[in-house]
Amino acid sequence: MKCDSCDKPATVHLIEIKGGQKIEKHLCESCAVDEGVAVKASTPHISDLLEKFMIKHGALEPTQQTVRCEGCGMTQEEFRKSGLLGCPHCYDAFEEALAPLLGRAHEGASQHVGKVPSRAGIDEIRQRRLMQLRRELAEAVDAEQYERAANLRDQLSRVEAEDD
Repeated sequence: MKCDSCDKPATVHLIEIKGGQKIEKHLCESCAVDEGVAVKASTPHISDLLEKFMIKHGALEPTQQTVRCEGCGMTQEEFRKSGLLGCPHCYDAFEEALAPLLGRAHEGASQHVGKVPSRAGIDEIRQRRLMQLRRELAEAVDAEQYERAANLRDQLSRVEAEDD
């Protein structure tokens, strides 16, 4: 989202209610300071900390080509500065930079699998495992990772045989 006063990315978002009307203001940091809404902070901005973290852990190269989201037009540099993605398409556009970061944050997992309620029982857990193995098998075949696909096929056979 752009600043209401200039073309910089908006980092300060205000909602005021005056006379029963909701008024939204979206300002960049410098315009917010000019309007007296925000005080210039001496502490590092969260986007700077996020950028340093991503560079340090190899998720970003310090001098990286400009990647732009086709959905909202956000660049990777704008994402690093704001720390926020602009739309759902940004996940695809910045996948290469986000995958290692999300993997570290979620103990190696880069895809949400959710939790199975304890009352669901063994059948539900087994069905979820079968679906996961089938999905991984299809991905491995598509990626021509045949050794991995063979291992997944064997695991799938074992899980299916457990019911017999």
